[in-house]
Amino acid sequence: MEPLTIKPRSTHSDSSVPLGGTDGGPHGNEHREPPAVQNDGFFVEVFKFAILALVIVVPFRIFVAQPFIVSGASMDPTFATGEYLIVDQVTYRFHPPERGDVIIFRFPNDPSKYFIKRIIGLPGEVVELSNGYTTIVDPATGEEFDLAEPYLEADRTDDHLSITLSGNEYFVMGDNRGKSSDSRMWGPVPRDNIVGRAFLRLLPPRDFAMYPGEYVYDVSDTFNDITY
Repeated sequence: MEPLTIKPRSTHSDSSVPLGGTDGGPHGNEHREPPAVQNDGFFVEVFKFAILALVIVVPFRIFVAQPFIVSGASMDPTFATGEYLIVDQVTYRFHPPERGDVIIFRFPNDPSKYFIKRIIGLPGEVVELSNGYTTIVDPATGEEFDLAEPYLEADRTDDHLSITLSGNEYFVMGDNRGKSSDSRMWGPVPRDNIVGRAFLRLLPPRDFAMYPGEYVYDVSDTFNDITY
């Protein structure tokens, strides 16, 4: 950035004014140009910086990551109102969302609203809710298992539901099952509605974390394996 500049004073010497001056005095009045401030360069540089910032920031927020603030109790105690999240919008371009991921998505019934929930059921699966437990069924093999969900507090609800997901649908629920509006009420989330997954929790500082709330299931997280 060019520094703020000041034009130099006139280079005319005193001898350029006739002896005696225009007022008839012995030495006359010296004619000097007042100092002036050159602002054009400064504003041009500010404008260039603003354009450069837009070129970098706007695509970054659209395609890479963007901030969200949590509002509501549906994900308690994993997330609380007021927490500041950065959402990863790149990962799902290379591999599909996975069970246990905490995702941000556009509400299917009103795409202008954004929700945060946990993925429970994957495309093609059957999700069954009964007696406070979640059962996942693979129609292709007939295998089923109940999810062990350690991220839940003792608020399992006695829902009774069975839903078969299409090839591009995800079944999502909040960790605070008793106070969450989720796929139990308004159905699965289409893949195209998913914005990304929670990548960073920046605020509050004491709860800073990468991939906050993410849970990776393995064999030890399932039980009652059954084959039809």
